[in-house]
Amino acid sequence: MNRIVIVTGGGRGIGASTCRLAAERGFAVCVNYRANQSAADAVAAECKRAGVRAITVQADVAVEADVVRLFETVDRELGRVTALVNNAGILEQQTRVEHMDAARIARVFGANVTGSFLCCREAVRRMSTARGGAGGAIVNVSSVAARVGSPGEYVDYAAAKGAIDTLTLGLAKEVAEEGIRINAVRPGFIYTDIHASGGEPGRVDRVKQFVPMKRGGQPEEVAAAILWLLSDEASYATGTFIDLAGGR
Repeated sequence: MNRIVIVTGGGRGIGASTCRLAAERGFAVCVNYRANQSAADAVAAECKRAGVRAITVQADVAVEADVVRLFETVDRELGRVTALVNNAGILEQQTRVEHMDAARIARVFGANVTGSFLCCREAVRRMSTARGGAGGAIVNVSSVAARVGSPGEYVDYAAAKGAIDTLTLGLAKEVAEEGIRINAVRPGFIYTDIHASGGEPGRVDRVKQFVPMKRGGQPEEVAAAILWLLSDEASYATGTFIDLAGGR
């Protein structure tokens, strides 16, 4: 069976590392991006050099029509998806809850929660053995923030990732008899450029002292866990979480 993976937010950070490793493991890869086409194209080119098919598809996962178009494009250009990595997500400037407005909360939940729900919906419609599919695997990228709450910085982001944890548990049970496994990874302080979106590009170096291992993580370390959860080696794992946080 051809293995075909969609990685949302695949042009940077954890998503880009996941695309590269998936290509090395023989997956055809769809690199989804919202705005940075050049970064996504560069990742797709690296995937192709690994000898697999790779495409880029622009889509804002918070927009339902975009998600539908994303999956239909993969249907047409690569085939029926067998693996999905819900990696796309955003955070905004560090602040306390008392300073957040509804528009910010809607943006954060739209990208992190609504997008994951919509992508899971489209994947299940294609993967479910109850709908004629051959099964598949989904990995949601949550965060250790869901456990610790990110006070004074990103409580909205942490709450959104808490919703991702619940989605993972509920959907895993919902489709367990239909050949689909749903799992999640919860990264901690990882060296990616998402921290710049929060106004502190060097955040990992500031907070790594609070990590028992005394270092930040690399995107490749998270990607390795994602690819394990997508693999047959994890065939009895569903509703499972892997924390990648250096012991935090």
